Amino acid sequence: MKAVVCQEAELSVQERPEPVPGRGQVRIEVTRCGICGSDLHARHGLDEWADMTAAAGYERFGRSHEPVVFGHEFTGEVAEYGPKTKAALTPGTPVVALPLLRGPEGVDTTGLSVHAPGAYAEQLLVEASLMLAVPNGLAPDVAALTEPMAVAYHAVRRGEVGKKDTAIVIGCGPVGLGVILMLKARGVQTVVASDYSAGRRALAQRCGADIVVDPATTSPYTAVQRKGELPGIPETLELAVGASEKLGRLPGGPWRAFRLAEALGVEPKRPVIFECVGVSGVIDSIIGASPFYGRVVVVGVCVGKDTITPAMAINKEIDLRFVIGYTPLEFRDTLHLLADGKVDPRPLLTGTVGLDGVDAAFTALADPEAHAKILVDPRSTATAP
Repeated sequence: MKAVVCQEAELSVQERPEPVPGRGQVRIEVTRCGICGSDLHARHGLDEWADMTAAAGYERFGRSHEPVVFGHEFTGEVAEYGPKTKAALTPGTPVVALPLLRGPEGVDTTGLSVHAPGAYAEQLLVEASLMLAVPNGLAPDVAALTEPMAVAYHAVRRGEVGKKDTAIVIGCGPVGLGVILMLKARGVQTVVASDYSAGRRALAQRCGADIVVDPATTSPYTAVQRKGELPGIPETLELAVGASEKLGRLPGGPWRAFRLAEALGVEPKRPVIFECVGVSGVIDSIIGASPFYGRVVVVGVCVGKDTITPAMAINKEIDLRFVIGYTPLEFRDTLHLLADGKVDPRPLLTGTVGLDGVDAAFTALADPEAHAKILVDPRSTATAP
């Protein structure tokens, strides 16, 4: 079979042996695979990533000198079951699967490990227990986005965004656009999107963002004036003194009223901010610009070192949360959100290439005005998106 191999940052189409499924595995014929920002980074930064995961106790990440086949956002058709594996779905059934594969030495990350080649290929192996049939005749172009949309779904759930909260999305690449789609699917009424790219701002509008700003001219944090938000120290101090003065006029003083407010969960309004850039310095800039008590959900992956100003986060009582991936249930629920038409990620799709066009697609994705999400179709002859 043919596959795109990355080795020493070079991408090349090569002939490789057809994968043979082991026990509990399934071989699928790939119909579509998304090119992820993680793949773009891994082309030149795989060793840095491997060092980081090794420090966390995981030693099976790919290295730049190894022939790694990228691709973890995929859909395909059932081709062959491994020995002693229950054939729950008939051959030809469209499926998606979580990108994890159990091998003799442990679980590998599909598309980021030499032990689990990814879906920039005509075929790949998946775990039968992590494979799901694609329902409702969902098109392969959309089914392939189950994985990245599950990342967005997990981030939004971790953000605990209420329908009346203001959600601010910093960065409108595929990750940010996915977050916008999931916020609107969950009924969040006010979503502010921020990006320097005019093309990506247009995509954010198509994905449902209520307010779209160019941060070079407009702060996303002041684009919506919300009563009850505390933009700075003066307002926060005034709230403490003013509330005590007003409540002090009540019979029995302010303390009973304060206690009741605490029991009812009354607190200042605060935005939920999604960092979807993954570039050094962005988290600190968000902390510095956020209103008091803001909740920051870090979705963008910055592999290198970064710095923040803890005192600023402390003074504002910023809630800083980091997210990765999704649970198997979130992956399944995301698939059904797509299949039921509750989330439509098609605005993200800006191009398709065959295996021979993957290198050109990587180059094209460097221009945010031109592309957001490019899919790989192993059966296509397209050499440019």
